Amino acid sequence: MTSLAGPTRTAPGARDAVFAQLAGAGRAEQVAQRLTDAIVLGVLVAGERLPSESELARRFGVALVTAREGLGILREAGLVETRRGREGGSFVIESAAPHAALVRTRLRGLSQVELSDLAVYITAIAAACADRAAERSAPADDERLRSWLDDADFSTAAEARRNAGGFFLELAVLSQSTRLVREQIRLQAEFGPVLWLGMSDTGMRDRTSTATRSIADAIAAGDGEAARAQVTALIRSIAEWLLAARARLEKTGALDD
Repeated sequence: MTSLAGPTRTAPGARDAVFAQLAGAGRAEQVAQRLTDAIVLGVLVAGERLPSESELARRFGVALVTAREGLGILREAGLVETRRGREGGSFVIESAAPHAALVRTRLRGLSQVELSDLAVYITAIAAACADRAAERSAPADDERLRSWLDDADFSTAAEARRNAGGFFLELAVLSQSTRLVREQIRLQAEFGPVLWLGMSDTGMRDRTSTATRSIADAIAAGDGEAARAQVTALIRSIAEWLLAARARLEKTGALDD
């Protein structure tokens, strides 16, 4: 895995996953969706310059015109802008993450049964990623993950959301399973804004920071069972926070007591 520089340091494997080749023929909509997902998850951040059209085409394995049309979709959506000149290119101009009020509305729209079911599915995917990562990751991969965690910031809600999402994407990449990577990206793009609402809570941020290190240690030790258990416990605690938050929303209309 290689790290690509950007305004905010993200898990190297997550960035590799964003720019991995697309399945099948590859359409402009697929290019746009892959880049949009990366912006939603905070892998690509505001102010970051995207690879050139020709480089995107090479990485995604699509025609140049397909990459160009994909960027056009993002421009129309207000996610990137293209600047001309020597220092030009396509730049991320805003996060695709929904406004907090919209996320709260979405949380309220999920029943307790739906939230619990979602947690079960997310746990199954993430635990499988951790288990396979423990079996397949190389020492160099383990060291890079630990180095990234050393620099990961969980002190604010925004940084904790970005780094928690990046960590789970990294587990998928370390699993060396294309299907797991694809599913993890889809899950976080679709449910990440709700899943990481708990990062607004200081205690949950601290718990997540500690858990990610424990998971990384278990993977480095090749202990798949421990890695699965740590992932399961973390997502369970996040799900419990979300269920409690939803109950507060129903009662008071606010996430906080």
